[in-house]
Amino acid sequence: MGIAALMAQSGVHFGTSGVRGRIVDMTDEVCWVYTAGFIQYLQDNQQITQGATIAIAGDLRSSTDRMMAVLGQAIVDQGYVPVNLGAIPSPAIALYGLEEGIATMMVTGSHTPEDRNGIKFNTASGEILKEDEAGIRNQVVTYSEDKFTSAGVLPEVADLPVVNSAANQRYIQRYIDFLPPKSLAGLSIGLYEHSSVSRDCLYDILTGLGATVMRLGRTDAFISVDTEAIRPEGVALAAQWSKEHGFDCIISTDGDGDRPLISDEKGVWLRGDVAGILCAQYLAADAVITPVNCNSALELSNWFTYTQRTQIGSPFVIAGMVEVAAEYQSVIGYEANGGVLVGSEIVKGERRLAPLPTRDAAIVPLAILMLAKEQGITISALLKTLPERYTISNRLKDFSTERSTQISSPFLTLPLEESLERAEQLVGDLAGVPVALNITDGVRLTFESGDIIHFRPSGNAPELRCYTESATQLRAVALNAACIALMESWRVE
Repeated sequence: MGIAALMAQSGVHFGTSGVRGRIVDMTDEVCWVYTAGFIQYLQDNQQITQGATIAIAGDLRSSTDRMMAVLGQAIVDQGYVPVNLGAIPSPAIALYGLEEGIATMMVTGSHTPEDRNGIKFNTASGEILKEDEAGIRNQVVTYSEDKFTSAGVLPEVADLPVVNSAANQRYIQRYIDFLPPKSLAGLSIGLYEHSSVSRDCLYDILTGLGATVMRLGRTDAFISVDTEAIRPEGVALAAQWSKEHGFDCIISTDGDGDRPLISDEKGVWLRGDVAGILCAQYLAADAVITPVNCNSALELSNWFTYTQRTQIGSPFVIAGMVEVAAEYQSVIGYEANGGVLVGSEIVKGERRLAPLPTRDAAIVPLAILMLAKEQGITISALLKTLPERYTISNRLKDFSTERSTQISSPFLTLPLEESLERAEQLVGDLAGVPVALNITDGVRLTFESGDIIHFRPSGNAPELRCYTESATQLRAVALNAACIALMESWRVE
């Protein structure tokens, strides 16, 4: 079966660095064929030799174990050897693959609900990029008609090998070795564990560096944590825990540990794009790559020699980091979800941090805590060292892709002056007169007032997203609410 046909038939499509879909759609057949297609692509490009090992890991969803077993069977069926790394963070398996020079796959639905799951693919060089995705999509996988039942079930699936704990231990040691011994001593940290696959290794990292850690909110049931749209319960819990225990901060991640959450000492969660700037500052980055939807305090801070804006998605950030790697010594990328990508070796005194060009959650709170400690201030005070720019994001679900395209496509072809006139007609008097337009990914408008409005159709769902930025949080929130109301009126022509 062709991968492109499989995508159309199953509804399981490529997102960032892999495929994702509803559990009911991610049958054994779908998972097996995608895995076989990925391996065939590696073979076609001489990135793997017959009989080599391929590592797999997964998050803590109830559907993950079965999917990992199917991936293991697909690896065996293609003539390769599976390595079971167990339940570890996505960046941990990516790091292991880079160090071992092997391909890896992570079963995870990331921040999405329990009824969804997915597979992230990494080559020996790191997570797949857009050209890799296209190559996988072009693969045709052949297998006998009776390999799967009519419901797409694989009748016989071999047990995975015993868990190899090396990847988890290397990930923990990566950060214990990079920071000075007991560098977090004296800090009191709340660790919101929920169902994050990072919960145990984060505890080991934080305590290994001397912090006093209280474990909070651990659950056996999977909880969806989206660092760009934190649940009201998550906001309330952080404020309550901070008030009760006087933490220096609270730390958490999404389900697979590539998107961080860190609060200030009052239990107020930092936005991911602000956390990314502070992390890059601690790592002494001279080049910073980030998507177009992130906070403009990056440029206004004047902390970095070079900055670049990309399309939204880690593959675009990675491509940007690769472009400048030869020109700059310390290259860092980050996304609005808070995940930080280390594009080059980072040197702090005599300590070194190896590149890890995939989203990682662990480095972010560690860097922010170290930065605050070095300056002798709280995290809330650290935030005040940044230019005052506040970003808010929201989305309209069930907004047709066709309608989104109809609204945004004219901006791709019109001259700038006409585009700005059209923008003024589109948004009315919400923010004044538009003076700049960026169409890198969606329609991002900057106004005379300094306000920013960014409309962007989702790349993998019928949704229209809106990002707003202003000099005050109150204004950014109000502007976003006004934009969402305006977008509601766009559902029909």
